[in-house]
Amino acid sequence: MAEEQEVTAVKNTVVIEEAGPCKKKVIVEVAPENVKKATDEHYETLRTDAIVPGFRKGRAPRRLLEKRFGKEASEQIKLKLLADASDSALKDNNLDVLREPDIDYEKVELPESGPLKFEFEVEVRPEFELPSLEGIGVEKKKLEVTEEQLDAEINQMRKLSGLWTPREEGKVELDDQVIADVLLKAEDMEEAEKLDNIQVYVRPNGFVGAVPVEELDKLLVGAEQGDSRKTTVDVAKTFFRQEYRGRKVDVTVTIKEIKYLKPAELGEQFFQRHGVENETELRDKLRDYLQEGLERRVRAEMTEQIYKYLLDNTSFDLPEEIVGEHSAELLQRQYTNLMMRGLPREQIEQQMEQLRASSEEQAKQQFKTYFIMDKVAGELKVDVTEEEVNGHIAQLAIQRGQRPEQMREQMLRDGSLAQFRLQVREDKCVEKLLDSASISEVEPKKKTGKTKKKSTRKKVSEPKSKPAPKKQFKKKKDG
Repeated sequence: MAEEQEVTAVKNTVVIEEAGPCKKKVIVEVAPENVKKATDEHYETLRTDAIVPGFRKGRAPRRLLEKRFGKEASEQIKLKLLADASDSALKDNNLDVLREPDIDYEKVELPESGPLKFEFEVEVRPEFELPSLEGIGVEKKKLEVTEEQLDAEINQMRKLSGLWTPREEGKVELDDQVIADVLLKAEDMEEAEKLDNIQVYVRPNGFVGAVPVEELDKLLVGAEQGDSRKTTVDVAKTFFRQEYRGRKVDVTVTIKEIKYLKPAELGEQFFQRHGVENETELRDKLRDYLQEGLERRVRAEMTEQIYKYLLDNTSFDLPEEIVGEHSAELLQRQYTNLMMRGLPREQIEQQMEQLRASSEEQAKQQFKTYFIMDKVAGELKVDVTEEEVNGHIAQLAIQRGQRPEQMREQMLRDGSLAQFRLQVREDKCVEKLLDSASISEVEPKKKTGKTKKKSTRKKVSEPKSKPAPKKQFKKKKDG
């Protein structure tokens, strides 16, 4: 027993070399004693289990087993030694690998005597120092709902509840609706398509029938009832209607009636439709609704500042191969989305260079953010429980009108649950960083007529303030 422990204690020789960004070359020499021990153990097990003609089970001599099973046994011994030795080399040298080592087993041979030598490369987690996580400077905009915003919101609600009303006199104006007879004639088409009494909305880029017309407002504004206006448009090669796809189309619009949108009156019927009693209550409810949106926007901007601080103040190399593979996956996804949208292959190919650049940059950004936030979570001792994950899934399910258990099952199937858990953890990290941040309130910059300097930082999508034309504001119960 003592002899067996002595053999087991023999250390393999391991040399670690740099092999590129986040990559290590591991050179392993398995000690002869360990090779012999693994070989002896294998044949001892084989002797116990093998059935050899002329010998009772467990009695066949070693030399006969070597002759009968030698090639297969050598392969199994080699695989076990490679697996055990590579695993020990990674653990003993504290290599935090990103995926399992790729060893070319066929090129490694089990020696008849002496050590077993092999080498492999692995991608490892990047090593870097985080900037200070305490007192990060964050600006918080003072945003409040103005009376002008409330007026604009109520006007939008009135328009959405309004009626298209005939314009008794006058000419077509922007945003009007005209009732018209239309002729659409594509080149090489024998007869024009005739559309009677159709609605055409006077907008900068609108549709006449199914055909998109740029600067439709310039074509129709100023026209009177009975007038005909003509134009020719070049229809895109990706257009869904085959008869117009990639062709010039002559468009003739003969105006029969002109209508304008008459906003709904602020009366009892309007207030009842929106669940309030009067304009004062409507403005109070809208102010709360819009203020919530502004607060979400401010929070999103503060979160963006945290990410920007971490990304700008942390520098390290990324594992090139993994980034390349992830970039290829993103590119394939974008390519497939374009194909599903109906774009022809030649048009997609024209966009491929731009897609490649964006997918590579996107992959780098995602990986850098992941490594930083993973280390931040470790520094702040942030983790997420199953209850927290399920709680977030429940919130998301309610928003989408699904059952929480159904959504969780779906996320398990499509593999998005792990990513969802990481996102929950990231959100907790950001919340903790904001709690300890040095926050200064600032006035929002006033808009000027000058051209704004384009921001170079990645934008965070923010909830847009939506009008509430159909929103029923519930009345509070007395007492």
